[in-house]
Amino acid sequence: MYHQHPVEVLESDVVADLPEANTLLVQVTSRALFEQAHIPGAVLIEPSELVCGVPPATGKLPDLSRIEATLSRIGYQPEQRIIAFDDEGGGWAGRLCWTLDVIGHHDWAYLDGGLHAWHAAGLPLTQEATLAQPSHDLHLTIDRSPIAEMADVLASIEDDNSLVWDVRSAEEYAGLRSGSARRGHIPGAVNLDWELLKDSNRQLRLVENLDEIAASLGLLQAEQVITHCQSHHRSGLSYLVGRLLGLNIKAFHGSWAEWGNDPHTPIENPSEANHP
Repeated sequence: MYHQHPVEVLESDVVADLPEANTLLVQVTSRALFEQAHIPGAVLIEPSELVCGVPPATGKLPDLSRIEATLSRIGYQPEQRIIAFDDEGGGWAGRLCWTLDVIGHHDWAYLDGGLHAWHAAGLPLTQEATLAQPSHDLHLTIDRSPIAEMADVLASIEDDNSLVWDVRSAEEYAGLRSGSARRGHIPGAVNLDWELLKDSNRQLRLVENLDEIAASLGLLQAEQVITHCQSHHRSGLSYLVGRLLGLNIKAFHGSWAEWGNDPHTPIENPSEANHP
């Protein structure tokens, strides 16, 4: 099972000393930012390449052929160790890590703090193009263990051993605002904004602190955790943190975009309860 594989969060100086052989640094940002600044030798995956883009749930997993094309373009090889990073503290990098778990590639790590931490450590950034040798004949398969679908989330509502972790803002959770037609949250879900998982330097909070937070929400006690946000971008980080903490975690890739736009899904909306 994918969740049995340990996860590493690496500091910039450790990544800087890693041998280039069999290590692939992947920056998940816009192309414009990549061309402005990236770690020497890193390759680019744009966020749009990690999502299907089909409304209403635009953040769902792309077709396998699109995943294969993206990974082929960057020269991905199954035996490589992937080091993922971004410029925002782990949302898009975590989304890539989830995608790697989905294709059964478990040899990955996260560069804590991404571009900002790298720059703060005085390490070099470049604008030079990275010449990746495209890989050929990639034949990947999908492991559905890290993926939660609508049916899985519905089943979890009645399952005392399963917990839904909503990492949208407190306002979204409370039904005060929404990116979908309906407002509120999945019944029984616990809320912890993804921003609270990282500090002001866009680095993960101390693991001990994350452990305490997770325990207080019941995440450590749950046999299964399903995490989501609006489009499975912010929940890329909570998935990463869940893996770091050793949780049996899945990501609801349809997220609130799918749930909140479906007229038949059960919803708790505290804002409506307070304002009849």
